[in-house]
Amino acid sequence: FPETYKDRGELESDVGVRKACRFKRTWLGPCSGLEGQDETFGFKDGKPCLIAKLNRIPPTNNASVPEAGQIRVQPNPTNCDVILSFSLQREEDASKIGEIKYYGMGLGFPLQYYPYYGKLLHPQYLQPLVAIQFTNLTFNQELRLECKVYGANIDYSEKDRYQGRFDVKFTIANS
Repeated sequence: FPETYKDRGELESDVGVRKACRFKRTWLGPCSGLEGQDETFGFKDGKPCLIAKLNRIPPTNNASVPEAGQIRVQPNPTNCDVILSFSLQREEDASKIGEIKYYGMGLGFPLQYYPYYGKLLHPQYLQPLVAIQFTNLTFNQELRLECKVYGANIDYSEKDRYQGRFDVKFTIANS
């Protein structure tokens, strides 16, 4: 994984095509959907994968997880500046969730992949993804989770419930 960040500077019309950081779908492990991997993304076996991406990330320098987000993420969050964290929407669901595995760039997204300058200036760009696999959900039970995105340049709004977060509801049935 990339260890250092490269500041690409301000967008200027005379700069031309920009280089893009490499992202490989194989980094998504069993959640990649590639040939030879589980094409049902774990749902058939009761170990569902979610694929998360970020949209409209504004350019920023020296962004990091704010203090409020530090307690929500696992220790040593790799080199990611934008971190994903899941929390239960109902306390009674605590025994139903089991282990959560992250694939891709770790627990989130390094800012070196942003901003995206569009197809003309970034023709080789592949958006970074994070695959989240729930490996031990309780069968035939509904589980509701909220995923919140923590980063210095991520804003939250009470008017827009899904700005900086999303909700997930699972019911894994025995087959």
